[in-house]
Amino acid sequence: MTDPLSYRRLLRLDGMPELFLAACLSRLASRMFVLAIVLYVLDRFDSPVLAGWVAFASMAPGLVVSPLAGALLDRVGAAKAIVLDMAASAVLLLALAATDIAGLVTAPLLLGFVALYSLTSPLGTAGIRVLIPRLVPKEALDLANALDTSSYALINVAGPAVAGVLFGFAGSQATMLLIVLLYAAASISLVPLVRRTSGAHGTAGGSLVRDALAGVVYVVRHVSLRSLAISYALFQVSWGVLMVAVPVVVVRELGAGAVADSVVGGLWAAAGLAGGFGALYAGHLRTMGRERQFIAIGTLATAVAIYPVSASFGLAGLAVGLVLVGFLEGPVDVGVLSLRQRRTDPTWLGRVLAVSMSFNMSGLPVGSAIGGILVVHSATLAFAVAAVASVLAAIVAWALVPAASDDGQLLH
Repeated sequence: MTDPLSYRRLLRLDGMPELFLAACLSRLASRMFVLAIVLYVLDRFDSPVLAGWVAFASMAPGLVVSPLAGALLDRVGAAKAIVLDMAASAVLLLALAATDIAGLVTAPLLLGFVALYSLTSPLGTAGIRVLIPRLVPKEALDLANALDTSSYALINVAGPAVAGVLFGFAGSQATMLLIVLLYAAASISLVPLVRRTSGAHGTAGGSLVRDALAGVVYVVRHVSLRSLAISYALFQVSWGVLMVAVPVVVVRELGAGAVADSVVGGLWAAAGLAGGFGALYAGHLRTMGRERQFIAIGTLATAVAIYPVSASFGLAGLAVGLVLVGFLEGPVDVGVLSLRQRRTDPTWLGRVLAVSMSFNMSGLPVGSAIGGILVVHSATLAFAVAAVASVLAAIVAWALVPAASDDGQLLH
């Protein structure tokens, strides 16, 4: 193909319509579930403590088993693994809904359902991004990653909104059943791609645990992947701090209540929308050979958007700063995704993405913990620390990620 691809033409490539549809449906279901399960616990058990543990159980087991999930991705094929995740999620949540209808849900049983739901989540999360470089030409990788990132950002806004409205007007059971239908539709939509890619597996046989450990070692010893993981984890520390600091600042300015809650939701919605546009813009710029610059400049500019912009000009400055932070996340994400995919041996891609994405997520809870401690004493200090984390992310990306594009096999 000699003409440059557009987003519309990209979606016409063989396999991309099925993958994009499945990704959007499953991510919408996942984002709805995150809010719906918390609202469900508060409604049924009236326990914020249990809600916190349920939220923890919906994420932590998946992070722990992510190396095993990555090994399974490389062994059975990404498309099959994604379908397995979506089908398992649909069955588990359907069982939870049926148990609730029967009035048999207890706190331990609920935690068990949610933990099992979490276990397969790395298959879908990493599997989608494993398939992308296998379905598009190399020159279109940035465009594909930008489309993937922008859709993810927009769903992060739409998912909680849909879940909140549906839960409020139709109730928990209707909300859970819609989530089940979304997962089922996502699974079915990917079946044609599974058939076309059957037999296109990476590793086979041997110990799954040994393969999982090998994936961890591969990431740790690979200079580019290791440095990218450290840089992005630091970047996520900034987001973790903001997750706690933003609502605290808004409540201090406006007082607790519906107005403050609405403003917080609006601010994060604006940041999510800006992130979608930022990713689409980055896709048109083409990062090939310039990924480090995108990551370093994006994270450095994020630091300025956090401090002084977000911290020093009241709610107006906070709004402008968060929109800038959201917009800049797009180019950073596209740069990280594209560079990681380009510098990874294709036969290791499932394990690498699963391990790397799990390591990246570690920065978010760390940042939230730091933000919670600091914002009690000084919101300005919390924003300053968040900015420092982004500066460190920029330094790591520029100083430690090799500039050469051919270091994919160099292990240090």
